[in-house]
Amino acid sequence: MNYYIESFTSDPCRNLALEQFIFDFLDHRHSYFMLWQNHNSIIVGKHQNTIAEINPAFVNAHNISVVRRLSGGGAVYHDLGNVNFTFITGAGRKKTIDFAAFCQPIQKALLSFGIPVEISGRNDMTVEGKKISGNAQYIKQDRIMHHGTILYDSNLNVLSKALNPTDDKIESKGIKSIQSRVTNIRPYMKTDMPVNEFRIVLKNHLLNALNMKEYSLNKEQETAIDELKQNVYSQWSWNYGNSPPFTIRKIRRLEGCGQIEVLLDIAKEGIIKNIAFYGDFFGSKDLEELKEIFRGHRFEYNEINCLLNSVSINEYIHALDNENFMALLFE
Repeated sequence: MNYYIESFTSDPCRNLALEQFIFDFLDHRHSYFMLWQNHNSIIVGKHQNTIAEINPAFVNAHNISVVRRLSGGGAVYHDLGNVNFTFITGAGRKKTIDFAAFCQPIQKALLSFGIPVEISGRNDMTVEGKKISGNAQYIKQDRIMHHGTILYDSNLNVLSKALNPTDDKIESKGIKSIQSRVTNIRPYMKTDMPVNEFRIVLKNHLLNALNMKEYSLNKEQETAIDELKQNVYSQWSWNYGNSPPFTIRKIRRLEGCGQIEVLLDIAKEGIIKNIAFYGDFFGSKDLEELKEIFRGHRFEYNEINCLLNSVSINEYIHALDNENFMALLFE
């Protein structure tokens, strides 16, 4: 039996927990499908280095959530102008990655709406050569989870800035995203409609095309999903700390300070293993003291910002204030 499960939230942590719960715990004899939306968020692939994929200062300033998913592939930006879809089904005999099989029902639906969509490359759907959908898969034992985005009316300006890491040198063992030209599909619709109406129309089309029945989760299942959200997808250790080891080199010349170079060695858990400062600046305190302050802390914007509340950074680097130091580290 094919079932449709409705998501009633735009919380990315809750939606990813919902996906995993369906994958792990619902009856494997059946197949499941979801349409869902997230508020402003970046969803990074399982094997990626989160810091290397995002613009941390922009993400923090705009309250963009960053959440790691179970599947591989590259980072994607979600907002309420984007509609996500998920297939969860048996792997069959192949148990291999096959994107086209799951993209085709979505392609057929979009074609019926007047959108000239094509399945392109390894895991994309495009319109006139521009990406409108990125897809990823997760395979475990006898199950496949395939999920993808549909850029309907997203803020592409925010997308480009949020997924645009700085030019500072970042050496990571994680898998990097490949940046592509993207576009929204709303201008191509035969009948214009807001995104909420598009989601309903798409749902109804797929319910019929895939012969699905709606499935309602019970209170016990909802509680289990909330626990999974809290214990995994809301945790910094999963979203950032699960990144592979990496090093960052930051260098900037600041008026009144001189040139400052910072080298950071970040452990697999996202913890600052070592930090070094170089440049032609002056200071009245020993930099070894400053290094010890940072060692062992998470390389995360809010944690470092709180740490600086008890540090007079200008005693170590003359004329440097906390705001400019944070900009040096995270912009």
